[in-house]
Amino acid sequence: MTAMDDWRKDRIRSALRGRNPTVLARLSSGFAVIGDTQFLPGYCLLLSDDPSADRLADLPRARRLAFLADLDLIGEAVQIVCKRHDPQFRRVNYSVFGNLDPILHGHVHPRYDWEPPELLRGPVSHYPATARMVPLGPGHDQLRADLATEIVRLSADYDELARVPEDFPGL
Repeated sequence: MTAMDDWRKDRIRSALRGRNPTVLARLSSGFAVIGDTQFLPGYCLLLSDDPSADRLADLPRARRLAFLADLDLIGEAVQIVCKRHDPQFRRVNYSVFGNLDPILHGHVHPRYDWEPPELLRGPVSHYPATARMVPLGPGHDQLRADLATEIVRLSADYDELARVPEDFPGL
């Protein structure tokens, strides 16, 4: 692993230090990042900005809601941008697992009509590992720029919606 790849060892702290090159935008609960792999172009994630949280339940309820609102924001941006880039865009799939990486993060996978029919209706995890190895690279620069722009644009609208009133039940 080169010094350039050291950010992969601690994605959240490297994002907090401004050294994670996949960061698209800073949101209220964390960082919108573009995925290291782009076998489904536009794949993004939300990384919590709390390095100690490895599951959603580790956060106070208001922060959980902010995390889910930010995940929704990223999904909306992915939908808008991927629709513009590819007329075969179909929908967005969301997931929060945390089984492989012990950090709180959510996945936003765009889905396309050009996907193999046997894989299109199932979870992205059904793709063979070899098919998932399409690394993020210079060919994704325009997609990346468009995603960052759209996330920032949408975040202005979402900032008001993502705030949970102090008198919200359950806080």
